[in-house]
Amino acid sequence: MRFPAKLCCIVVLLAGFAAPAAGQAFNNQPDLSRNPEWFPRFYKPYATQKIPKVDLANSANLSQMIQGGKIRISLSQLKAAVTENNLDIVSSHNSAFYAQTDMLRVKGGGAPRGGAGVQIPTSLFAGAIGTSVGGGSGGFVGFGNLGGITGGARQVFGIARGSYDPSIALGFSVDQTDSPLNSTIVSGLSKVSTESTALQARFSQAFTNGSSISISFNNMRQNSTQLFLIYNPDFVSQLSFSFTQNLLSGFGRNVGRRFIDVARNEEGIMKEIVRLQVNTTLAQAQNAYWDLVAARENLRVAEQSLQVAQRLLEENKQKEEIGTASGLDVITGESEVAARQLDLVTAQTALEMSEVDLKNIISKNLTEVLGPVQIEPTDALPDPKASDIPKSNEALALAMRNRPEISQAEVNLQTQDIAVTYEKDLLKPSLLFFANLSSAGLYGNETINSGVLRGGISQALRQVGSWSYPEYSVGFSFNLIIRNRAAESDLYRARLERQQTETNLQATRNRIALDVRNAIIGLVQSRAQVEAAQKATKLSGESLAAEEARLLEGVTIPYEVILRQRDYSSAQFAEVQARANYAKALVERDRAMGILEPKPKD
Repeated sequence: MRFPAKLCCIVVLLAGFAAPAAGQAFNNQPDLSRNPEWFPRFYKPYATQKIPKVDLANSANLSQMIQGGKIRISLSQLKAAVTENNLDIVSSHNSAFYAQTDMLRVKGGGAPRGGAGVQIPTSLFAGAIGTSVGGGSGGFVGFGNLGGITGGARQVFGIARGSYDPSIALGFSVDQTDSPLNSTIVSGLSKVSTESTALQARFSQAFTNGSSISISFNNMRQNSTQLFLIYNPDFVSQLSFSFTQNLLSGFGRNVGRRFIDVARNEEGIMKEIVRLQVNTTLAQAQNAYWDLVAARENLRVAEQSLQVAQRLLEENKQKEEIGTASGLDVITGESEVAARQLDLVTAQTALEMSEVDLKNIISKNLTEVLGPVQIEPTDALPDPKASDIPKSNEALALAMRNRPEISQAEVNLQTQDIAVTYEKDLLKPSLLFFANLSSAGLYGNETINSGVLRGGISQALRQVGSWSYPEYSVGFSFNLIIRNRAAESDLYRARLERQQTETNLQATRNRIALDVRNAIIGLVQSRAQVEAAQKATKLSGESLAAEEARLLEGVTIPYEVILRQRDYSSAQFAEVQARANYAKALVERDRAMGILEPKPKD
């Protein structure tokens, strides 16, 4: 086998060590925490990967709801439309994928980058680990001494190298050197010219338990003008296996997997951030829904009030013609009609604005389909019920189980615990155990009795395989920092950050408890306002009916009837607003308890 062919086989053999398990194909919704399938298309991890583009068109379900230029929508349909089409929720889901990219990054030995609402403790980066999880340079003494005139004693050393992603390094060089010498005893010449061709290959990987391995294979061909060389040209080969293990600082999976654990926590936090956005948006959508229902009710009241005012105006005109009413009564009636027309225009404007607000919440593209479409809510404003008001202790317990902010804060506390554990590990001195097993070979063209005995890389490789020139080395490297003030400072900071996170968790619990209590108080008050408004409407209607009867009997004047009409309209508007406020209070109750989008079961 020729020299280049053998080297190619060796490179392929080393590449086999670096082969990760084949990843699963992307689904419609890709898992960005996984590598793309790399076999047989080995280039896939190094090419730009496709990510599905965000769909900014309204969902088919929303388009199918349009019938005759209208959308009849219930609260349950509203929830589905918001979940599918709201841009804030879409953006939140997109941001949640940042956690998957961080998980992919830490699996390879990198540090997580965090994202919106996710903070990575700075103390986790104390005592930086170099390139990814291991150093990128250093190692055992190379093969440069092989083939020299003399072999000397030396001290060996080992340094952890590599990352969690296996790596292959290849190096090739061609060199020519002309060196003047101050003696002819060794080389027989005062000037030596050397031509060197070198090829190196190395495989390395680090592991989460604090160990690392390195396998290297090196070859060099040298041709020199020296007179007294045994082989010229010569072939130098070396196969080396290296192993390192941290025994104190850096030992164990808790330290090596700290970023993986943090990334896993980040995934949990991002899910809660999405759920928080869904809860917030659903509350906003339901409030807009009830605003639209109230606007339609106000429009109905305004239309009825205008009809009553117009009827009274017609009656006054007829009475003026027969002389039973004055011109002032007609003018007063016309003024009342104008006032009611203004109320109608105001109600129509409020209705259109409420429709636009709700359309914006339930659609990705407001002008695509929904522009001219009218929305007709099918649910009426709710009537107060005693069962609507929960017990405070039950509501608080439910909120503490369901509110996303609690889960976020608890996971953040777990992340701070990881940081404290890591900082405690950094207090330990460094003790690195290393071992090396190498085999070398040296062969080439040998001149004997003026004849040349040819030799090449095959003989050098045979020497490597038969361990003709082995090297065994083992040792340790111990490093103790006197006083260790930097590590102490980082540990103190990690503990202080944990205390701050714990304080924030308690503050979050207090704020949620306040939200629940305020929601219950607001619900009780809204219920009382609805009951009072309904009673006021009833009494005002009875007063208007009595005053109209008196007008028919001729014992009152039209202006008094107009005053009663105004009072009745105001009472109706107030009742609609009170009922809308009660509906919104129910929404706030559910939001405060975190049940608009409940926490999924484990």
